[in-house]
Amino acid sequence: MKNNIKVYRAIHDLTQESLAEKVGVTRQTINAIEKGKYDPSLDLAFKLSRLFKASIEDIFLYEGSKN
Repeated sequence: MKNNIKVYRAIHDLTQESLAEKVGVTRQTINAIEKGKYDPSLDLAFKLSRLFKASIEDIFLYEGSKN
């Protein structure tokens, strides 16, 4: 799943570490999500959405099967 977390972090002037602290995960988790190596839980997706005041769909771009 692609995402715009890095863009939203830049807009809000947050480091990976500070974002991680705000949503209760490690910096490594934020890094893995940004690189597309890890898909966040629904709970974490909602936390990020609330923090950035953006919809989940604006932050995460679903690339499911194109059937």
